[in-house]
Amino acid sequence: MLTKLTISNYALIDRLEVDFKKGLTIITGETGAGKSIIMGALSLILGERADSKSVRDKSKKSVVEATFDISKFDLQHFFESNDLEYFAEECILRKEFSDSGRSRAFVNDTPVSLALMRELTNNLIDIHSQHSNMLVSKPAYQLGILDSLAGNKALLEDYALKYKHYKEISAELDRAKKDFSRNKEEEDYLRFQLTQLQELKLEKGEDEVLEALQKKLTNVTEIKENLWQAQMLLDGEDNSILDNLKTSAKSVSAAAQNMAEAEELATRLDSAVIELKDVAMAVAALQEDLEFNPDELERVNDRLNAIYSLETKHSVKCSDDLMQLQAEYEQRLSEIDNSEDNIKRLEIEEAKALAAAKSSADLLSESRKKVAAEFAKQLKLTALPLGLNNIEFKVLFEHQDLARNGADAVRYMVAFNKNQELMPVEMTASGGELSRLMLSIKTIVAKSMNLPTIIFDEVDTGVSGEVAEKIGSMMAELSEHIQVLAITHLPQVAAQGDNHYKVYKTDVDDSTVTSIKVLDSEARIHELAAMLSGSSISQSAIENAKTLLKHKITG
Repeated sequence: MLTKLTISNYALIDRLEVDFKKGLTIITGETGAGKSIIMGALSLILGERADSKSVRDKSKKSVVEATFDISKFDLQHFFESNDLEYFAEECILRKEFSDSGRSRAFVNDTPVSLALMRELTNNLIDIHSQHSNMLVSKPAYQLGILDSLAGNKALLEDYALKYKHYKEISAELDRAKKDFSRNKEEEDYLRFQLTQLQELKLEKGEDEVLEALQKKLTNVTEIKENLWQAQMLLDGEDNSILDNLKTSAKSVSAAAQNMAEAEELATRLDSAVIELKDVAMAVAALQEDLEFNPDELERVNDRLNAIYSLETKHSVKCSDDLMQLQAEYEQRLSEIDNSEDNIKRLEIEEAKALAAAKSSADLLSESRKKVAAEFAKQLKLTALPLGLNNIEFKVLFEHQDLARNGADAVRYMVAFNKNQELMPVEMTASGGELSRLMLSIKTIVAKSMNLPTIIFDEVDTGVSGEVAEKIGSMMAELSEHIQVLAITHLPQVAAQGDNHYKVYKTDVDDSTVTSIKVLDSEARIHELAAMLSGSSISQSAIENAKTLLKHKITG
């Protein structure tokens, strides 16, 4: 239930704060502009985008804030699932915007998207205006009314899950068939490329190993010469490094006999002799084992040329890349080999998913058809007091392929006159008839939806007299179940209210300001009289106003 609306720096409002109560609240005014500002502010709370032109003082931000009593409505799961702070008694929604076009939305001081605010307010408030009358001609709206009346929330959630699963499996099957068709066209090419790679029998890092071997085999003569020269210098016959080192070791060892400080040096030289002799032997072994092998060099060159050829062909840098490519070809060919089995599996899954979705859709359809007949009866009874004496109404069902909301296509068929053929509502209703029809529908649906607040924005346009009084009575009856706010220009409707607010404009300095005030008994009589007779209020108008209010009190 809406308990408070605060508006600041918006259109013709500096700051306006309104406390709302239960029952039927009437909002009237001397002009439509002030009341439209109230509706515009509420529309912002419902998630509509802000118009920067509505910012009154461009140096400040505009703020619209609405407080709701949510104590009787189970919304905790919504708050928790969207990571919002939850208070069992109260929820505060706020919209801030500036003349730059930037806007921010908040739920309990937590920033949220407009889509999330819109989703939340769908559970809190419904605005019904002349413009929304056209919704009744929309198939999706017609279907939504039936689902609301039937309490199909659980069925819709179940169907949505099954329909989503069916569409996902169907899309996967479609992709599998397209991939199979495309891969089949490439299969021969893939197998040829894979055969070339498999015949090469590559090993990890092979090109690097072969390149090192190629370098050694190509330069055998130079390598042997370098090693022979090193061997001669280390341990040759004439004045070798090793002979000189041995002589040095003996000399230092002899000195150590008479000088203790030289003992460590003698030991180190002996170790160096052993190490250098080992190095000389290793060099000799390398030199002796190294032979020019043209056959091996040819083998290495041929192998490298084969690897380089495939690297160039496939635009890769090394043999490891070729091995990765080979693995990819093997995977794709494996998928091709297994794709027919996969397609058969998906076809079976799709059939099962479709059957499950159809079964869920059938339950939805059965529930809708069951409630549609009762809805038609209620609508006739509800519309009768509104002057629609000869109305006939029926919901026409047509089966369709599975869609987001099931397998039902519905049309509201209506006739407003005797012996008139039932026709789609958008083809037969006048503006006034459509308004009263929509009011009847809203009255029926609002009770079943258990919506906290509904707002009727001048839905009584085009009617007067007894019908206007019936509209007011209908709103009053509905307000026994939910909070009702009615913006009206008809005194017969206004007289039915439990609370009455007047929106008015005043000139302040060089600007105009919109304000709102609660009317007491005397002020209310005066307002109703003005609505009856205009700016010149007669005594008879005052007496008529009192009669209207007395009728509300007694009847």
